[in-house]
Amino acid sequence: MDTRELYQEVILDHNRSPKNFKKIENPTSMAVGHNPLCGDEITVSIIVEDDVVEDVGFQGVGCAISQASASMMTAAIKGKPVDAVRELFEKFHRMVASEEETDLDAMGKLAAFGGVREFPARVKCASLPWHTMKAALDEVSETVVTE
Repeated sequence: MDTRELYQEVILDHNRSPKNFKKIENPTSMAVGHNPLCGDEITVSIIVEDDVVEDVGFQGVGCAISQASASMMTAAIKGKPVDAVRELFEKFHRMVASEEETDLDAMGKLAAFGGVREFPARVKCASLPWHTMKAALDEVSETVVTE
């Protein structure tokens, strides 16, 4: 099995059995995101205590890439300091949206999304959960739209 097939399998697995697909009761912040191109809709709820993401959950509907991205994102940020989460957001965004070379080994399982940049319409699917999570951290009340 080559790397690309392995990454596809990781994405499909997270789409079939998403991690942290749940409603968070009494979140410290939350945000809503929408991708009008393919209809992805997501709500990310976060509990931050002492500048650490203590819990995070997402709800919504969307394509396999957006759901897997949300699942893997929540798993990656849970228990991390907010500064580290913001840094991971920047690394993920660069990996999927820029021409800049990314150290995929340093991205762990999130490297599964490294090939998304080759498909501009799918970049929005992969990045919607991340932008929505960042909006929650920044306490932005407007819906995040990938347009």
